[in-house]
Amino acid sequence: MTQRVLVTTSYLKPGGEVDQLLSEAGFETVFTTPAQREADGTPLSDLVRDVDGIVAGTDAFTADVIQAATRLKVFGRCGVGYDNIDLDAATRHGVAVTYTPGANRRSVAEHVLALMLNCARLIPQNIASVRAGRWEQRSGRELDGAVLGLIGLGSIGKTVARLALALGMRVVAHDPYLDEDFLAETGVEGRTFDEVLAEADFLSLHIFLDDSTRHLIDAAALRKVKPGSFLINTARGEVVDEEALADALENGALAGAALDVLAEEPLPLDSRLRGFDNVVFTAHIGAATEQARSRSSLMAARQVVDALRGRTPGNLVNPEHLALERR
Repeated sequence: MTQRVLVTTSYLKPGGEVDQLLSEAGFETVFTTPAQREADGTPLSDLVRDVDGIVAGTDAFTADVIQAATRLKVFGRCGVGYDNIDLDAATRHGVAVTYTPGANRRSVAEHVLALMLNCARLIPQNIASVRAGRWEQRSGRELDGAVLGLIGLGSIGKTVARLALALGMRVVAHDPYLDEDFLAETGVEGRTFDEVLAEADFLSLHIFLDDSTRHLIDAAALRKVKPGSFLINTARGEVVDEEALADALENGALAGAALDVLAEEPLPLDSRLRGFDNVVFTAHIGAATEQARSRSSLMAARQVVDALRGRTPGNLVNPEHLALERR
């Protein structure tokens, strides 16, 4: 029986490089997107019933969906986060979960830089002013000499740090597992969490979402930030308490924020954050470059191929799945 791979990543299409890779490896491929499923009313649980592997996008693979996927052996998640997959359920059913760290680090890092520049030079406000027929030369600030605070110094955080250093910024960082060699090589300064909050002119988040990081940036944290600073979030929306962020913007504790990720996407029409002209929004596009998408999707597909061929895939999140039989 030919093994089948379901591709749910919305930007991947039949005939593309991932389809070719999987077809050449001998797999039948099936493509679906959230928009297609919404249009025809097909639930994701129906589509997973007869597939052996999934190249996964941002769809919610809940315990119920995984329970329905009785043949499933592996998820290849396109991206650095895999919180949309119920990891406990996957492990319990003997399903491998892989992801693609590093594939999008340059794209996300460049987007962080773009967001910082937008905040620093008030670019969205200036664009809106000119479009409205005004000609207000509002002054911003230079990045040279400013302090960038990083919460998380993994592959993306390190790339952001190098770009910031090249612009003359001073970089301070907090991470439970600081790479001392990287600090010594670059001059990035290790700090406690509270010290980063207090020192940063621009605070950029580069952390996974789990129980320990959900609402890490809450009201208490925002009371500790440097007055006049900006918050940049390209990690996961849920690491920020958005109500507390709205309060901080309202009372002037922050000069502004730039958010590529939100707790609910798309941003609800009634969100308080929509009311602030000093908040920049982008639609979760940090990794949305042709180069990053190609690297990430091909890496995920190769990991699916390896798992279905009986090899241990790279970037395996849950090796303990091997000890558990599919139930």
